[in-house]
Amino acid sequence: MRQCTMERAAVVSGCRTPSVPEYNISTSTLAFNQHFITTAKGILLLAEIVCGMLVWILVGGTHYFHLSALCWVMFVAILCWILTVSLFIIYLIGAHKRIPQVPWTTVSLCLNCSAAVLYLVTAVVDALTVTEAIRGRHNYNCWAASAFFAFLTTLCYAGSSYLSFCDWKTTEEQQ
Repeated sequence: MRQCTMERAAVVSGCRTPSVPEYNISTSTLAFNQHFITTAKGILLLAEIVCGMLVWILVGGTHYFHLSALCWVMFVAILCWILTVSLFIIYLIGAHKRIPQVPWTTVSLCLNCSAAVLYLVTAVVDALTVTEAIRGRHNYNCWAASAFFAFLTTLCYAGSSYLSFCDWKTTEEQQ
């Protein structure tokens, strides 16, 4: 009798339908695109992030606030760094493919071209402020290194601008 009730309980429980609908929680459409890091666009974005971070760390570690020119350098470096990290994450997780309403090629082109121009001005300003520091001092070494990395970051943004322009032109021709 005991075996009979267990079988009946198994049959009854198998026939029940849950009153709460089942949702599959693990159906994310965003995925890590590890191939993106190996592309030219991904490598340049990583270089922009690293070099841009070095610029604002090197300037931020000094008494930059005494010179208004270096406040400009910090503003541009941090702004471009935040925007570049955001764009990198968007491309890395594939959000640009999931949100087709946004013209990502145009956004990328505008960001990279404006960042290249801003960083060129910033690199020149940074290099000119190195003369304000005394040779051999902490500020001099940091400002000279930040000027070097600012020019390097400018080259990275120029390369990204070229790649973004090629993507944008290809996209425009297809439409």
